[in-house]
Amino acid sequence: MKGLIKGLGVTFKAMTSKKVTYRYPDVPLQMPDRFRGIQYLDPDKCIVCNQCARICPTDCITLTGKPNPDPAVKGKVVDTFDLNFETCILCDLCTEVCPTEAIIMTNQFELAAYSRDDLFKDRKWLSENTSLIRQDNNGAFMLPKGGGKKDV
Repeated sequence: MKGLIKGLGVTFKAMTSKKVTYRYPDVPLQMPDRFRGIQYLDPDKCIVCNQCARICPTDCITLTGKPNPDPAVKGKVVDTFDLNFETCILCDLCTEVCPTEAIIMTNQFELAAYSRDDLFKDRKWLSENTSLIRQDNNGAFMLPKGGGKKDV
């Protein structure tokens, strides 16, 4: 009998407490600043250095370049940039090594699909992914020089 009363007490306490559910998708969720969502690609900034593809732990990035069509300009331009979200773990390593900040993480996380083929995204889709882009990508969360120690 004591256990029954104790259990009912827990139930009544839960019934009167504030609800913690969200009205998603009617009300969008506010993600924290450091949330790692789907990537955004600015192909004009990309210099085809392949650092993002080399550092990717799951090898989900495929990047190829071609010579610049303007003979007066040196370097390469992006030919293909494919990202496989079926294996991407959104680790943020590709954005950290990018010297020109051509790849930026966004706060967008909705990527549900009915087919696995829909999880392969190309350069066009990634460059049009302009919603919820982080304002400060790499420099916002770095420690000061000296490993975070205060100067005395």
